Amino acid sequence: MAGRGSRLRPHSLTVPKPLIPVAGQPIVHRLVKDIAKVLKQPIEEIAFVLGDPAWFGDDVVASLEDLAKGLGAKASIYRQDQPLGTGHAIMCAKPSLSGPAVIAYADTLIRAEFDLDPTADSVIWTKQVDNPEAYGVVKLNANDEIIELVEKPETFISDQAVIGIYYFKDVATLKGKLQEILDENIMNGGEYQINDGIKRMMAEGKIFKTGTVDEWMDCGNKAITIETNQRMLGFLKADGEEQLVATSAKLENSNIIEPCFIGENVVLKNTTIGPFVSVGNNSIIENTTVKNSLIQTNTRIKNANLDNAMIGNHVKYDGNFTSISIGDYSVLE
Repeated sequence: MAGRGSRLRPHSLTVPKPLIPVAGQPIVHRLVKDIAKVLKQPIEEIAFVLGDPAWFGDDVVASLEDLAKGLGAKASIYRQDQPLGTGHAIMCAKPSLSGPAVIAYADTLIRAEFDLDPTADSVIWTKQVDNPEAYGVVKLNANDEIIELVEKPETFISDQAVIGIYYFKDVATLKGKLQEILDENIMNGGEYQINDGIKRMMAEGKIFKTGTVDEWMDCGNKAITIETNQRMLGFLKADGEEQLVATSAKLENSNIIEPCFIGENVVLKNTTIGPFVSVGNNSIIENTTVKNSLIQTNTRIKNANLDNAMIGNHVKYDGNFTSISIGDYSVLE
């Protein structure tokens, strides 16, 4: 698509963030599995709200259905045809909004271990941050109950940032409040927000508590996604629960410096990989050194020295660039 020095489309425009693989699995897959571990209880249904079918097609739907099946749950697929905010997205899944439920934004990853407070009507996941003025934070009362959500506070409210994962003892209550928001056309920034529904629940005396995560990893841009890939590889290596190097991978005069994820049928020739590199299935890398990078599937790289690189699917890359972000089906020669 582009030659040396030409302008490239940002990676985030070619692969939706929830589908970018981190340590070998799409972000949304890892997030759902991590939430399932925290819940420690059977899951009956997982509802996915997807955008444009051009980005989230039949292959994505099939992978999400397999994900749900692997957790013993039914998959329900909904579409948000307009980007009208978090509250609107949730209401696109209206038929599934009953009983206990977790709602999560699919461009973030967590590491957490805690029990849900049975006295709470809702639990909002938070993470302690050093700069709360840059986030939406929770305000707590003397009983450690959330009494207010404050967006980017100019004065100190708390250092517990809202990360975009919520538990509701009965999500139908939230559904009712969000329906009021839609009916009354209450918008913030041109969108219908989950916070407006939550604030109405609080006004009726519903009890909100925090669930604090140990790690919160965002995938908002290339640099942060590569950092998240590094951190996740470190966690997975320490856990020892996942096989990070596929048995079908072929190494010819090559070295892997752990931790790395090497997918199925990957071929490495005269290459050093790692540390902190993820390589997707069916990729071939030769005469190359790669570290701190994320390479997706069916990609061929040769004669390169890569650091902090993020390369998409079906890429052909030959050169000496060192910090790049390339989308699907690009060719650099």
